[in-house]
Amino acid sequence: MSDLVPRTGYTLPVFACGAAIAALHWLYKRIALDTVTLDLVDPAQLARVEIENACGLKPGVSLAIARSDPGDNLDLTRHTPIWAMVEWAPPTQTQSVSIVGGEGIGRQENGSGPSAIYAYARQLIETNLNQQLREGDRIQVTLLLPEGRALAKRTSNEAFGVVEGLSLLGTSGLSHPLSAPQQLEIFRAQLQDKAARRDLLVFCIGENGLDLSRRLGIPETCLVKTANWLGPLLVEAGIQGIKSILLLGYHGKLIKLAGGIFHTHHHVADGRQEILTAHGVAAGLSVPELQTLLQRASAEDGLAYLRQLERQMAQPWVARVYQSIATAIETRSQRYIYTHSERQVQIGCALFDRDRQIFAVSETGQKLLDRASTSSHG
Repeated sequence: MSDLVPRTGYTLPVFACGAAIAALHWLYKRIALDTVTLDLVDPAQLARVEIENACGLKPGVSLAIARSDPGDNLDLTRHTPIWAMVEWAPPTQTQSVSIVGGEGIGRQENGSGPSAIYAYARQLIETNLNQQLREGDRIQVTLLLPEGRALAKRTSNEAFGVVEGLSLLGTSGLSHPLSAPQQLEIFRAQLQDKAARRDLLVFCIGENGLDLSRRLGIPETCLVKTANWLGPLLVEAGIQGIKSILLLGYHGKLIKLAGGIFHTHHHVADGRQEILTAHGVAAGLSVPELQTLLQRASAEDGLAYLRQLERQMAQPWVARVYQSIATAIETRSQRYIYTHSERQVQIGCALFDRDRQIFAVSETGQKLLDRASTSSHG
């Protein structure tokens, strides 16, 4: 079994933190460290990070560089350099550690909001640097990802309102290789464990769905993170005797199931605009409107266009189109499970947008959502 377990690495915030520690060390001692040890906070363990370089830029300002290692994961940030510039803070700064985003770090709210440095990354850096700071000292940490803008074009960040670079996202310091084929066996084992205690599971593709599920009060014992392995895990749930599954996810991912695509990584298949347009036909959109919908750059852009049509025509186009999509997701998922396991499983669907707001939920999906969020029993 150990041969099936891929190597775990660390998330991007860990390397940002490591670089910041090395830069602070240079400020204090003018010594370039080869490695630093830091507290991951979550989980409660230590990590060792290699430092590629560290130097002073000018009096009171230093820079250090670390390079991302996500383990055996198909992560586009592999080997990406992350820089941390540390400088003594101005007298007006009240907090001991101030963290700002520089070049290559994304900005929220389509560029008008704060840097996309989220809670775990801030907690990690503040915790570790406060352990190193001398009493009374205050610093500003500027994080930079020189390759961030280019890499961001290959992510769905823009769909969630993050532009100009990558996010420092995550809830843990460990990077579990979710995309490696061996990970499917680990996912199956996790599902089997939860199926032994529950007859209703909530499938979430990624961190956005998990975060929303927790905010809705859905217990951890119901939650199954699937990454892109929806098809195999739907079948596994059927084999394990699960009676009901709520598919709670970003519409730009789950829409693929409406087209019969059960591995949702974009390297395998796409067709989102085609699926959205087909359901626009079913909802009664005109030919010019369908042509415009098909030409939109993403599913999120397509949703924005439908909302625009609603305002212009006072017609519930979003509800019509996405209720059709939700029904197709449920029907195709049930059929997929039965085809590969000869088991009948009730499927519900709830779709959220880039603001993590649920905007389309089927009747079955609402019943399962209510049940999952209010019950502590299977």
